[in-house]
Amino acid sequence: MPQPEEPIYCSQQINIPPELPDVLKQFTKAAIRTQPKDVLQWAYAYFDALSKGETPPLGGKPIIELSSLEEKWKHFSLPKETLEELLRIGSFPEELKWLDFLALACSAVSESLTLAMKTVCEILTTDLKGGSARIPFSLFKELYTYLAEIDGEIPKEHVSTVIDHLNYDMEKQDGQISPRNFMSDSCPPLSPNESS
Repeated sequence: MPQPEEPIYCSQQINIPPELPDVLKQFTKAAIRTQPKDVLQWAYAYFDALSKGETPPLGGKPIIELSSLEEKWKHFSLPKETLEELLRIGSFPEELKWLDFLALACSAVSESLTLAMKTVCEILTTDLKGGSARIPFSLFKELYTYLAEIDGEIPKEHVSTVIDHLNYDMEKQDGQISPRNFMSDSCPPLSPNESS
């Protein structure tokens, strides 16, 4: 008995949902920004969040529940002890500002406050990879001030001096700031303990 022929598909027979290219494009951009160690686990967490109507992963919501953060942390296969230490340092309640948590996590893996803020910019920017990594100056000020307060050894006057200096750059850049601004020789170091 002859084998049934496999169906032949042509472009007219394949129905591609119109939203698929956008979904894949957003997924690819998120993966590039996140650089997950376990891509399959991260992809699962990403599409799981999408299927639940959530913004994947962690982004877009100013406040996140601690239980949701713990679940996402687990999806990324990150050490539980690291999360516990970050939660202790930040004194985070049951609902926390996820951008504060992100900034604190960046500082935990960076050698300096400047490098932490550079990483924050690279993660949060909407610029293409390899671009300026600009973020709104208001967001920079909020996260820089937060990390300076957590540090506890950076005087408020120093933070004000840095912000005043960067305000000039921001005005010329449509309210945006990038690492090249706060890493330039003319800018005071983000922490007085860092060499300029």
